[in-house]
Amino acid sequence: MESIKIKLAENSKYVGVIYGVFIGVALIAYFWIAWLVGFLHIPEMRALNVVIQVAGIYFALKQYRKTHEGSLNYFRAMSVGFTASTLGTIIFVIVLFITFQIDHDFYNNIIKDEPMGRYLTVYMACFAVATEGVLSGSLATYLLMNYMDTDKV
Repeated sequence: MESIKIKLAENSKYVGVIYGVFIGVALIAYFWIAWLVGFLHIPEMRALNVVIQVAGIYFALKQYRKTHEGSLNYFRAMSVGFTASTLGTIIFVIVLFITFQIDHDFYNNIIKDEPMGRYLTVYMACFAVATEGVLSGSLATYLLMNYMDTDKV
């Protein structure tokens, strides 16, 4: 049985997708660690989700520049960052949705501490997480693009 090796340099147009999967896996890993350790109910710990997204977007943009001979077009890089953050968030939300469907007690424990908790359904809670993730990822991409040295448009 031969292993399949994917070289990022040969698939440079998929940088956003590949790093989006990395972001999603990192968010899922952080979620499970928070659940196992017991600090999932602390809202301030959600700030680390943004750190994970910012790191993933930053490395995606660095990889994009590396695979395009040092060129980092502003708008193309914006689309790479947006793709990575959106895909990572969607992957995480799908796992969150499945978790909520399987473990209703866990979902009930989450919403009991939320201000609008009694009005939240599983769908609304997952939509709220998706919206928060996409918007924070978009903002992080915008800020990183202004921080990084990009090509002139």
